[in-house]
Amino acid sequence: MRFTCEASLASKRMAHLFERATSGRSKCRGCARPIQNGELRFGERVPNLFGEGETTLWFHPLCAAYKRPEPVLEVLAGTTGSVPDREGLERAALGSAANKRLQRIDGAERSPSGKANCRSCHLPIPRGSWRIRVVFHEEGRFAPGGYVHFACRKVYFETDEILNQILQFSPDLSGADREELINAFEAGQAGPSNG
Repeated sequence: MRFTCEASLASKRMAHLFERATSGRSKCRGCARPIQNGELRFGERVPNLFGEGETTLWFHPLCAAYKRPEPVLEVLAGTTGSVPDREGLERAALGSAANKRLQRIDGAERSPSGKANCRSCHLPIPRGSWRIRVVFHEEGRFAPGGYVHFACRKVYFETDEILNQILQFSPDLSGADREELINAFEAGQAGPSNG
């Protein structure tokens, strides 16, 4: 099963696409987790920086909708086939496309030290408090861009509707940590400090 954007097929370049993974070797560019054999994946076609032609960057569909919404929306608009969870992907992509800073969310973690400063308020992020990782998309890669206090999230991201993105890009958190993160998020606080 392969869904491509018809508009892109008309041009000389290859199209972005949804397809089933043919092996379990590719990793998602958004979350860095493997894409399992047979799992639906999204391929973004980009110029090859190391040679002629183009290359494909693979993503889990929801990761692509959050971090690369324009190519996802392009394929969804040009696809006549049935893409699984099309409405959910479109909703996520439209939200990220409307607010470019949402595309920077790369999950959350506890601050291991008090050395990093918040990108929003520029104050140190205390050791043990929750922080949101920020990345920037540059030349087909996501480069680290710093952190944001949990308390500064609404000011920096210009919305408080970011919990789903944070959880999507925090796959290594334990169940207890995820629950604590959700509770801290809902309380609007940075959560308890670990010292």
